[in-house]
Amino acid sequence: MKAGNRGRLYGIGVGPGDPELLTLKALRLLRAAPVVAYPAPEHGDSFARKIVAEWLDGRQHEIAIRFPMRPGPPPAEIYDHAALTVAAELDGGRDVALLCQGDPLFYGSFIGLLTRLGDRFSIEIVPGVSSLTACAAAAGMPLATRDESLSVIPATLAEADLARRLAAAEIAAIPKLGRHLAKVKRVLEKTGMLAGAICVERASLPNQRVLRLAEVDDAPYFSMALVRKTSLER
Repeated sequence: MKAGNRGRLYGIGVGPGDPELLTLKALRLLRAAPVVAYPAPEHGDSFARKIVAEWLDGRQHEIAIRFPMRPGPPPAEIYDHAALTVAAELDGGRDVALLCQGDPLFYGSFIGLLTRLGDRFSIEIVPGVSSLTACAAAAGMPLATRDESLSVIPATLAEADLARRLAAAEIAAIPKLGRHLAKVKRVLEKTGMLAGAICVERASLPNQRVLRLAEVDDAPYFSMALVRKTSLER
C-alpha cells in the first residue's frame, strides 16, 4: 500500500536484452508509471531503456542515472544523488518505475537505491529474467539438478579467491568476464576445468555467441562463463 499520498517505487527487472523476455507485470507497471528512471553510462544511451523503448510513449518523465564506465564500484555519491532525485518524485505523489537490466536483485544497480530508500517509501520489486538463467538457456546447460549446488563467482575477485571458490564449486557461473577473461582462463586451466567451460556473450541479443571458453580471446562485459565439474546423470 502507498504511504499517504506518496508515490511508490517499482524496481523493474527488464531482462537480459531481448524485449520479448519482459514480463507482463513489468510491462503493465512500466506503462502506468508517470516517471521512468534507469541507469545509463556517462555518455550515450541506456541499455535498460533500449530494451523497453517501444513501450515508452514520450509523455513520461524520464530520469537517467549516469554511471562512470570504469573499474570498481560506482561512487556512493551517484547513488546518493539518484536517491534524492527519485525521493523528490515519490514525495510529490508520483510513482517511479526504476528499470534494471536482468533482475533488480542480481547484481542490479537498483540495490543501491533500495538500501537508501527502502525504509522511507513503499517499494515493490518485479523480478526479471536474469543474466544467469539467460546464459544457461543459451548454452543449454542445466544450472542444477537433484542435490547439486550452484555457485555464482564474479570474475572481479582476486585470482587466489577465484581459485579457492572454484575449487569448492560443483557448478559455477562466472559473470562479469570482460577484462578479467585472462585471469579466469588461467585459474580454470590450473584447476583442470577450462576444457569444459562455456562462454556466453550478450545472452538473448541478436549478436549472442556461445563458445568454448578456451577459444575466447576477448570478451565483452556482458559475458558469463559456465562450468560444470560433473556430467549430468541420465
